[in-house]
Amino acid sequence: MEQESWKMDKDETGCQPPEGPIMCSNNCGFFGSATNMNLCSRCYRNYVLEQAKSTDVAAALSAVKSEDAVPVIESNIVEESTSSTATSTVEPPHKQQPNRCFTCRKRVGLASFKCRCGNQFCALHRYHDKHNCPYDYRAAARDAIAKANPVIKAEKIDKI
Repeated sequence: MEQESWKMDKDETGCQPPEGPIMCSNNCGFFGSATNMNLCSRCYRNYVLEQAKSTDVAAALSAVKSEDAVPVIESNIVEESTSSTATSTVEPPHKQQPNRCFTCRKRVGLASFKCRCGNQFCALHRYHDKHNCPYDYRAAARDAIAKANPVIKAEKIDKI
């Protein structure tokens, strides 16, 4: 009885499970999904990114077609042609230097300690007395206390 009601529900909705696994439409070797247009998750993500880029390019092209942008594009083309001939002016991308202790030059990575003087130090040199810190902690503390506790004076004589 229960099986017959289940069969009736399946027939009423018209939804039937797929007969076998669906392979990705790009033939990458992974299984696809009907919700992802028969693409695997990786191919579907790439497809969505390409669609987003194409819409961005289309928006940029429509902005370029306006007449105000034409002189700007021409000037950019002239600048690019002159810069391509002089390759010595082009600098390679700047590589980020590894974090090093300012005192001993030891590589610290994620375990660095940034001092108030603006430099990074290892665990041995993190305290201000270990690296001869030029930051004036005493004056900074005085200023912080002065800001936190303003002077309040009451008048000695009550005014009538």
